[in-house]
Amino acid sequence: MPFDPFIVLLLGTVGLAALFPARDTAADVSSGASTAAIALLFFLYGTRLSTREAVEGMKHWRLHGTVLACTFVVFPLLGLAARGLVPVLLTQPLYNGLLFLTLVPSTVQSSIAFTSIARGNVPAAIAAGSFSSLIGIVVTPLLAASLLGSSGGFSAHSLVEIVLQLLVPFVAGQVLRRWIGAFVTRHKKVLSLVDRGSILLVVYTAFSEGMVQGIWHQVSVARLGALLAVEAVLLAVLLTLTWYGARALGFGREDRIAIQFAGSKKSLASGLPMAGVLFGTHASLAVLPLMLFHQMQLMVCAVIAKRRARDPEAAGETAEESEVTRPSAGATRTAVGTATHSG
Repeated sequence: MPFDPFIVLLLGTVGLAALFPARDTAADVSSGASTAAIALLFFLYGTRLSTREAVEGMKHWRLHGTVLACTFVVFPLLGLAARGLVPVLLTQPLYNGLLFLTLVPSTVQSSIAFTSIARGNVPAAIAAGSFSSLIGIVVTPLLAASLLGSSGGFSAHSLVEIVLQLLVPFVAGQVLRRWIGAFVTRHKKVLSLVDRGSILLVVYTAFSEGMVQGIWHQVSVARLGALLAVEAVLLAVLLTLTWYGARALGFGREDRIAIQFAGSKKSLASGLPMAGVLFGTHASLAVLPLMLFHQMQLMVCAVIAKRRARDPEAAGETAEESEVTRPSAGATRTAVGTATHSG
C-alpha cells in the first residue's frame, strides 16, 4: 500500500499554514510568489510535452477518446449527481471541492507506472495522460465556470487569470521547447523539485488564507469521514466502469488496462495550481477533496495493478510475446522521463 511522500510534504505545508499563516504584507508576498510559481510550473509543463509524440499518439483515437470521455464527461456527471448529498453528508464548500475534483485532468506518471506494472499498453497511457493534461488547461476552467459559477467563489475574471497564468506560459514552453527542451530533459530531476516546490507554495498560500478567514470551522471530523466515503464510491464506480466499459467497446486487455488507470485518476499537480487561480481565497477547502482522492487512488490502483499482472491473461503470455508487446523496463523509464510530470 504505497503512501506518496509528496502527500507528507503537503500535509506538513498545511500544518505550517495552520500554525504560521501568512498575514498582511507576508500574505501579499506569498500570493505574488504563488502566482509566479504557477506560471513557471505550466511553462515547464509546456517544455516537457513533445508535440510530435502527442500527434503520433492521436492515431489510437478510440482509446484516447474513451479516456477523455471518462475524465471530462463521466466524472463531472457523477460530481453533479453528488449534489444531492448536500447538506446531509457534505457542506457546500466541500461539495464544491468534490465537484472541482471531477473536472481535473488525469495523471501522467502514476498512470504510466501502474499500466507498466499491470502489463498494459504503456505508450497509450503516456499519450492519454498527456492529452488529458493538455486539454484540461482549457476544459477544466470552462467546466468549473459553467458548473460551479459564483458558488465556487470565482467569476469570469478567473478565466482571464487562467489564460494568463496557465495557458500563456504553457504555450510559451511549447514554442521554446525546440531550444530549451534538451536542457529541461537533462535537468529533469532538479526541475522536478521546482515543480513540487511551486505546488507547496500554492498550498501554503491557499491554506494561509483559509486560516485567516477561519474557514476550518466549517469542517468537522464527521464531514471528513463522509467525504472519504463519497470519494471511495466515486473511485470504485470509475474503476469498474473503465474496466468493463472498455471490454464492452471491444478493447484488448492491454488497452483496457491503460484506459482503467488513465481514465479513473485525477492529477494533483495540475489540479492544485488551477484551484489556486480559480478559487482564490476559497482554495483551501476546494483542494482538500483532491488531496484525499489522490492518496486513495494511489493505494487502490497499486493493489489492482499487481493483481492485473498476475491474472490468467498476463500469465499466459510467452516471453517472446511480452518482449514484442511491452516495452522493456528501461524503455518504460525513458518514456516516463519524457512525459509531463503530473503527480
